[in-house]
Amino acid sequence: MKFDNSKKLYEDAKKMVPGGVSSSIRQSEWPVPLFFKSAKGSKMTDVDGNEFIDYVMGMGPNIFGHSPDFITNSVYKDMQDGFCLTGQSKKENELSEFVEKTLPFKRKFRYASSGTEIVQIALRLARSYTNKNKFLKFEGHYHGWMDSVLYNSHPDVSSEETLFDPVAESGGIAKGTADEVVIAPWNDPEALENILKVQHEDISAIITEPILWNSNVILPNPGYLEKLRELCDKYDILLILDEVGTGFRVALGGAQEIYNIEPDLSTYAKSMAGGFPIAMLAGKPEIMDYMSSGEVVHGGSFNTNVMSVSAAHATLDHLLNNKNFYNSLNKNGDLLIKGLEESAKKKNIDILIQGLGSVFYLSFTKLDSIKNYRDHANNVDQEKYKEFSKLMLLNGVRLSQNGRWHMSSAHDINDIEKTIRASDTSFSEL
Repeated sequence: MKFDNSKKLYEDAKKMVPGGVSSSIRQSEWPVPLFFKSAKGSKMTDVDGNEFIDYVMGMGPNIFGHSPDFITNSVYKDMQDGFCLTGQSKKENELSEFVEKTLPFKRKFRYASSGTEIVQIALRLARSYTNKNKFLKFEGHYHGWMDSVLYNSHPDVSSEETLFDPVAESGGIAKGTADEVVIAPWNDPEALENILKVQHEDISAIITEPILWNSNVILPNPGYLEKLRELCDKYDILLILDEVGTGFRVALGGAQEIYNIEPDLSTYAKSMAGGFPIAMLAGKPEIMDYMSSGEVVHGGSFNTNVMSVSAAHATLDHLLNNKNFYNSLNKNGDLLIKGLEESAKKKNIDILIQGLGSVFYLSFTKLDSIKNYRDHANNVDQEKYKEFSKLMLLNGVRLSQNGRWHMSSAHDINDIEKTIRASDTSFSEL
């Protein structure tokens, strides 16, 4: 494969855009951040004419693959009557009615444009409702790039003596925000309760990814989420489930449906509109009504813009009318996982694949399970994965740089077989 046109465009981009990209994670792509000409279904084509089976899928949103016709047609039709109305529409009400049918608990909703911003309004509501200032997050969990939450998402834990002090993940983070966040290890209820015994009077909320989507797609230990709910009730703390990644991807009702855990607030974004930018906060009415009274302010010119509402409306309508969607998605994902595991085994390469068929993580490690971020950080060979992803790209398969694979309903058995053959070649070359 040649990447000459992408390389030239990247050099041009760097003259105008810092790092040549508009999202930092893209900068690590090999050989350069690729420039794409088109994307349809399970495939992407770059400006050099290379075609790839894609498992990045927008880092999760494209649950139907790229540019599915039923979303494209809906958006095209609706946008003829306006883009940014800064007002309400009937379709927005219908979207909320669809959401009511998908979520397992009675809720009210607010919409925005990104997961990062919807987390912020969740935390603001929690502070106002509880009249407490701090919140607790877990090591290895990511809740967006804002100053208040960009702590300990991927900290250096090479030393066993490292304490769970807030560690900023970027330069320029406001120093005062470190005083508002409490860090805890995940999947460890005893350690969590020890923290809450001391600090619960200051903690407004616990925010967690119900499945640790951003570090190895780690599932919660049996009973762990139930324990979180119990501790929040015990210490008068709100439970926020960050389902920006898992919502509408792992099940129609998200991780809440799988584990039957009722949060006080929950956030959604990625898969809700099949690739269009939208985010949603769902919460208990008595908490959400702090926004209707004006007690808590939330705004945004692009909130519920016509295109995003249309795409989300089409997405949920499709999911509600295709009852076998998730069974099929997970079945195909499981086939791919089995093939990858067998491929690595033939080459005597140690890998671990964790997660669900719809989203999973491939690690180069000798461990047979990973339960928290420190297991991941201290035992996974990230450099080997980067080399593997390069080889897979050269064999026609595009992977994310962080190890997470996203299945879509556009991936068919032919894609899966080609991907397994590419892995055979790539594992051999490793």
